[in-house]
Amino acid sequence: MDDQTVKKTILGIDPGTNILGYSILNTELNKSKVEVLSVLQMKKLPDMYDHLKYIYEKINFVIEEYKPDILSIEAPFYGKNVQSMLKLGRAQGIVIAACLHAGMEVYEYSPRKIKQSITGNGNASKEQVLAMLCRMYPISEQIEYLDATDALAAAVCHHLQQKVVFGKSKVTNWKSFISQNESRVIK
Repeated sequence: MDDQTVKKTILGIDPGTNILGYSILNTELNKSKVEVLSVLQMKKLPDMYDHLKYIYEKINFVIEEYKPDILSIEAPFYGKNVQSMLKLGRAQGIVIAACLHAGMEVYEYSPRKIKQSITGNGNASKEQVLAMLCRMYPISEQIEYLDATDALAAAVCHHLQQKVVFGKSKVTNWKSFISQNESRVIK
């Protein structure tokens, strides 16, 4: 059986140390379904190490519960605040370590690549990403934390990057996906 015909479950992660977005996307060829769209909130935990422990425990729970095959995680963007980058990198590392320990494939995408895959514009706002995801899947635009939809965007980005076969043609970008799947897009 061709690797592209196999069902895959993708864990999408938008890393953070106060709020971490995560999603589960079940995929098979040109079909995908959102299983989970949520966040981990850690603002009330006393220190950074409690945040990291909480992330590790909850991600392990998600892995045990949904048994994803693939991690698609947003790469940290380069900012001016070194401390923020260090904290974000730690959160990302904890997630990656948990997923590698579970035997998952790990893929990392830049925020620009994720936005480009979803909206066609690498400079799109979080709200524009949410709007496009709402057209693709039956999710509400009333989501409290955009970190959750950023995590879903990471998972969808990976799914689209795999050049999923639709009939005899290959979809290699967002424009060709839309043109071949206009009837599937939820309006």
